[in-house]
Amino acid sequence: MRQLRGCFALCIYKFFVYLPLFIPYIMEEKKYVITIGRQFGSGGRELGKLLAHKLGIAYYDKELLCEAAKKAGVSPEFFEKSDEKFPKFFNGLFSFTMGYNPYTLYSGSTSISDDSLYRAQSDFIHSVADTHSCVIVGRSADYILRDHPLCINVFVHAPMEACIERIMKRGDKTTHEQAKALAEKTNKLRAGYYNFYTDKTWGDAKSYHLTIDSSSMPMDDVAEVICDYLRRRIKNV
Repeated sequence: MRQLRGCFALCIYKFFVYLPLFIPYIMEEKKYVITIGRQFGSGGRELGKLLAHKLGIAYYDKELLCEAAKKAGVSPEFFEKSDEKFPKFFNGLFSFTMGYNPYTLYSGSTSISDDSLYRAQSDFIHSVADTHSCVIVGRSADYILRDHPLCINVFVHAPMEACIERIMKRGDKTTHEQAKALAEKTNKLRAGYYNFYTDKTWGDAKSYHLTIDSSSMPMDDVAEVICDYLRRRIKNV
């Protein structure tokens, strides 16, 4: 009995001695990412902002990625010039810093392809995802973060008439014909960009964890469906 008490006391002692070493790992926040691909006019950005608000995490679209890039010393041109469109070429000098690692891409009299810009953009998106939990809209972020252990990929779509209604309501176009033409053109560009840089198909259900019709229920309910999926898939979020 005395030996048993001694072993028990030793175990308790070791527990309290080594507990501080494990606390940082126990308390470490899970960094997760929700990526949103979307048809033009389906409300992907609205949904992304709503999700970020509900979950208390950061939100990034092209504009906010540009702002974050500026603060990090990254040329926002990496995002402005690569705007989910087919690859093209241009000249220039681009310098940026990721944390403590400086990178410089210099073309001199030659051109830097969109492939180089895409790689630089991908590096920055990785740095954002590694820093904190967030929602990222577009930029083929689902493919860029394909190896991220806690990444949930969503694609938002809606019938064309619902997209046209939203496009006109937010003032992008004033007529039904103009709104439809803009939606079709933008979707074609996004599909071309995504399909070129990934080995997946834009909008195909197999490319995402969730695909959802934003016109099927109020946007707040759509966000709740995704939040519920997140909490069921990633425990203690």
